[in-house]
Amino acid sequence: MKMPSILAALALSTSAFAAGPDVKATANTLVNQCASIKTGDRVLITGRAADLELLEEVAINVRKLGAFPMISVGDSKLSRRMYDETPAKFASQANDFDLKLAGITSAMINVDAVENPGLFADVPPARAAAMAAARLPVFTEMLKNNVRQVSLGNGLFPTAATAKMYGVTQDQLSTIFWAGVNTDYSKLQNTGQSIQTALAKGKEVHITNKNGTDIKFNLNSSPAFVSDGVISADDLAKGGAALQIWLPAGEVYAPAANSSAEGTIVVDQLFYQGKEVNGVTLTFKAGKLTSLTCKSGGEAYKAAYDAAGPGKELFSLIDIGINPDVKIPEGSKLQSWVPAGMVTLGHGNNQWAGGTNGGGYEANYRLPGSTVTIDGKTIVKDGKLAQ
Repeated sequence: MKMPSILAALALSTSAFAAGPDVKATANTLVNQCASIKTGDRVLITGRAADLELLEEVAINVRKLGAFPMISVGDSKLSRRMYDETPAKFASQANDFDLKLAGITSAMINVDAVENPGLFADVPPARAAAMAAARLPVFTEMLKNNVRQVSLGNGLFPTAATAKMYGVTQDQLSTIFWAGVNTDYSKLQNTGQSIQTALAKGKEVHITNKNGTDIKFNLNSSPAFVSDGVISADDLAKGGAALQIWLPAGEVYAPAANSSAEGTIVVDQLFYQGKEVNGVTLTFKAGKLTSLTCKSGGEAYKAAYDAAGPGKELFSLIDIGINPDVKIPEGSKLQSWVPAGMVTLGHGNNQWAGGTNGGGYEANYRLPGSTVTIDGKTIVKDGKLAQ
């Protein structure tokens, strides 16, 4: 899910940076290359207590540029207590503090690590839906105010729990993660621009997969965007959805035209609240989800969808991975947006991708091995970039 809260729920774990590059170098990259911090900026820095050393280094780098940092630290215990001890009647409240911060913040740098993917697995679906809807105004305000957003993690941050969920060791996940973070950004930008141009000029997208996926949809008039590790001058001029980076970087994404999606998406495997869901089949007609079935493990997933509000059923976006250095180990269950040739499709909210679908619900599905054509031209062939 790409829609963050400005003060996201964060989990505590042993720092994963011991296996990564120098903390000072990482902080320097986040501040100078990714977030493009300038004198006078107000920079919100969020993360776990376990990664306080990195957060402090980011703050120091921000201040060296004449900008003003504020650090917000969280942990899983606090996140869980906030849920358990806050009366249910307040679940739908938009956080006024977060809204105020979204109005005055120039940039947000978030170290996004999840120690317990199932931390809120037992939350009643109706309450989870209310909490998700309450976060949406904050994110919308951030887009409106052109807050530059940089997040280090992108679903791959090498915590022990994430590695266990994906069926790899923590060392393996750390190697994959840092290889993706340290990719050649000039090549990434060139590849991203090529795919971006194809999406921007194209109209009809057709996606097929040997697992039975076969869906067509149109692209709307909004521009395509690239998360290539750098917020450029061109991105700054565009504003909004262009001012987002997730590291490891390497995605090109665009919203779909409403009412255009026709066909079927078959998802072999996904994870929801840390648990595996298998054999998901989604059918779309006139851009709306008309059927959602799961072969196994989908009870909680379907309950969450049923409890969500309007907009959940709308086909929303395409995301194409372009990072050549994020490799999925054979036999693992690892999933990611960014490996070169990965295709992700979604339904529900797509404002982060430049779309107009609102609501607090968003679902995205990774489809490795897919083929993508745009107006008949092959962009991805059997999970590999055609360029």
